[in-house]
Amino acid sequence: MAKPTGMRVFTSLLFVVWLYLWMAILGILFLPALILPRWATIFGIRTYTRIVRLGLRLICGISTEIRGRENMPEGPVLYAGKHQCMYDVFIPFLVMRDPAIIMKKELLWYPFLGWYALKAAMIPIDRAGTTKTLKAMVGEAKIRAENYRQIVIFPEGTRKAPGAPPEYHAAGISALAKAIEAPIVPVATNAGLCWPGRGFLRRPGKIIYQILPPIPAGLPRKEMMAKLQGELEPATDALVKEGLAVQGRELPAA
Repeated sequence: MAKPTGMRVFTSLLFVVWLYLWMAILGILFLPALILPRWATIFGIRTYTRIVRLGLRLICGISTEIRGRENMPEGPVLYAGKHQCMYDVFIPFLVMRDPAIIMKKELLWYPFLGWYALKAAMIPIDRAGTTKTLKAMVGEAKIRAENYRQIVIFPEGTRKAPGAPPEYHAAGISALAKAIEAPIVPVATNAGLCWPGRGFLRRPGKIIYQILPPIPAGLPRKEMMAKLQGELEPATDALVKEGLAVQGRELPAA
């Protein structure tokens, strides 16, 4: 495997500084949002996402494309996306009016990130995955959906590298789909080609998010999961191939 160039190491480190420096700057600037209505915090997170996107383009040579916005229905939906890197968590704020992200509760201990996640009424969960955890997650998501928010879940529960075998957690997403009675919107990506889930190196290229047509609410669990995986995986594979072609490389053999 080719070693990263000195310039790529430098730009990657510079982007990490950009990422966390702006998190601190906006975290301080938006402190009044913590006592204002929740929309102010959502606006702050959306602003940060745009700055992250700008930094990727200017520093790392990574562009971002979001396809299929016309497939996002109005009102409550269950956004089910592939999860390859940290960037995936912020993208919903560019395509949704009022997302509520299901996130691991450990993140609440992070300065700024945890404060704003609480104020924005995200849905923190214990990843141990007990029945109690599942019921609490479903209950919170149902409340958010009743307030016309969009629920965001990553069906595999953790970051997966591009090309890794899928591992969907059927219990969580099927329970959510049944409880909130909303369409499921699959979202494919190749983000991990440019922004790996582990490590700090960023590789120039194009990050693509593709919003696929909604899966109707009310399908039986087995049919719903088959349809979700059957649509999301091929779309993701296609984006990965497209991204690799732009970068002029191939994925290492498993």
